[in-house]
Amino acid sequence: MSRRRRVWVSVLGVIVVAVIVLALVWNWDWFIPPVQRMASQALGRPVTVQHLHLRLARAPVLEADGIIVANPPDFPADAPLARIEKLAVTVDALAYIRSRKLVLPAIVVDRANIAATQLADGRNNWTFPTGGAGGDQKPPAPLPDIGRLVINDSHVHALVPSLKSDFTLDVATRPAPGPVPRDEREGDVLTADIHGTYAAQPITGRFTGGTLLSLRDTDRPYPVDLHLANGGTQVTLKGTVRNPMALAGADLTLEVHGPSLDRLTPLSGVALPQTPPFRLTSDVDFADRRANLRKIDGRIGHSDIAGEASMAPGPERPQLSGDFVSHSIDLDDFAGVLGATPGGVTTPEQKKELAKQRASPKLLPDVPLALPKLRFADVDVRYKGEHIKGRSMPFDNIVAHVTIKDGAVRVHPARLAVGSGGIEADVTAVPQNDTALRTHTTVDFNRVDLHRLMAATHIFGGAGTIGGRAEIEGTGRSVAEILGHGDGDLKLFMSGGDISALLVDLSGLEFANALLSALGIPQRTPIRCMVTNFVLRRGIVDTRVMVLDTKAANVTGSGTINLRSEALDLQLKTEAKHFSIGSLPGPINIGGTLKNPSIRPGAETVARGAAAGVLGALLTPLAALLPTIQLGLGEDNNCAALIRETRRAPTPAEGKREAQ
Repeated sequence: MSRRRRVWVSVLGVIVVAVIVLALVWNWDWFIPPVQRMASQALGRPVTVQHLHLRLARAPVLEADGIIVANPPDFPADAPLARIEKLAVTVDALAYIRSRKLVLPAIVVDRANIAATQLADGRNNWTFPTGGAGGDQKPPAPLPDIGRLVINDSHVHALVPSLKSDFTLDVATRPAPGPVPRDEREGDVLTADIHGTYAAQPITGRFTGGTLLSLRDTDRPYPVDLHLANGGTQVTLKGTVRNPMALAGADLTLEVHGPSLDRLTPLSGVALPQTPPFRLTSDVDFADRRANLRKIDGRIGHSDIAGEASMAPGPERPQLSGDFVSHSIDLDDFAGVLGATPGGVTTPEQKKELAKQRASPKLLPDVPLALPKLRFADVDVRYKGEHIKGRSMPFDNIVAHVTIKDGAVRVHPARLAVGSGGIEADVTAVPQNDTALRTHTTVDFNRVDLHRLMAATHIFGGAGTIGGRAEIEGTGRSVAEILGHGDGDLKLFMSGGDISALLVDLSGLEFANALLSALGIPQRTPIRCMVTNFVLRRGIVDTRVMVLDTKAANVTGSGTINLRSEALDLQLKTEAKHFSIGSLPGPINIGGTLKNPSIRPGAETVARGAAAGVLGALLTPLAALLPTIQLGLGEDNNCAALIRETRRAPTPAEGKREAQ
């Protein structure tokens, strides 16, 4: 060997020995300060590292022990956001030298504990700063190419008072069952077990997916298997997603069932009413950052429901749209929309609420409407119920279009078909604060079939059509409070047709004819006209006009209804148009409450009845009937004039405009 070669061999040997000695004695903790500084700047939180290690190899392994990510200010310092016992990152140095591309063949996380906490004022410790604004923003750095991610014995504890939630996620990766994987990307599946409380209800569940790294592998569909139970609500989501990172190519099936739709509000973020037990299935896919529910099929109580819905992120809140149809609907299943308890209740809470409502002396629903839930999402939903069922249901079908924008609700319109006519409502409800709604409602009665309304009572009969309009506005937390402080106007007109004589006879205490009608003997009395006009002022309904003009008699009414106390103070009086034996045309007083009305004859009627009894004891039977023999007025009211007069009466809104 030449002298020059011996020199180079000696120099190379010294370098190798020096590198080995340096690797053995080098303290990698010397690099902790710059590593902590870079990590803290990236997260916007103080990050500390206890120890650093480097295992030299073709693909070096960098290990960090005792990593702590601190909380923001005003959060507990002794319970940081995250503690990671060990983080090992394998780096492909040659790939970086060749292409300047960061390739991480493996990442291993051991015993990570994350404490996600929300304070009472709504601030949380899991929201990180987004960096500078305007021109200071820099394009995000390209993500590294990660080969395998392993998570061992890690936990996430979430404490979220606004959702009444305190639960823990146990997260780990486990070897996939079955044959030996073809490569490392197929080696471990992600599992997450949840337990604790969510929305003040117990929650348990398990999620099983593919490897975390296959989330970015569009060549293989990512498997999803989720089972969740939250306070009686069961959720199952199974299938695959072709490109989860882009929310595209989903082939998922969703099954949900539970005691009431309102239990889904915390899970879905959408305000839903209280209902009877429900069961729904749907296909799920993602396109253009929008989650779509297709082929929805299910039942809510005694009603079926089908259709499609979609949800997408919005500038301020999620955007929900839907188109639903029911072939057969029981309106009692959706009484929760107005704050009442629906039929078919099963949960202890629903049974307790139903028992409370039945025991309450009030009829109007007084359950506060869930105003904060209205701002969970902006909603645009169309609904059609093709057939409304029920023994006492005069309606044929229902069509409704509901929108919610920034918490403001608009129903425009809701239509209920009744024979060849129907009832159409337009409702606007705007939140005034966190506890009250300002509402404005108009209801139009268009050629409503009287026969359908009377047949629904299973007592009375009748024919003819009814028209009119109602307008009500008010502010409150519940339906009862809105009406109890509301202003409004109601006009109803009817011309032509006939009505069961029982209605007229009962109001005039015509005992004989009432008895015959109650026994089912056909008897009708033609109607020339009906005109009613009620005015609502600060919760008090005042009778402006109430006239029923029939061939047999004229029935007039007066009085008030207090919607705050629900007290009735009405008076009906019949003036017969013919001689009638057994007629006591004194006033009939209607008192009590909306839920428990009472009907009693007025003082004049009682006096006439008492006089008849005395005369019956002292005189002949004919003489006993004399006090009750009446000669009718013989002149009919001018119905057309009454209608014109009532139509000229201003509505509350018109009255306000005139006052201004």
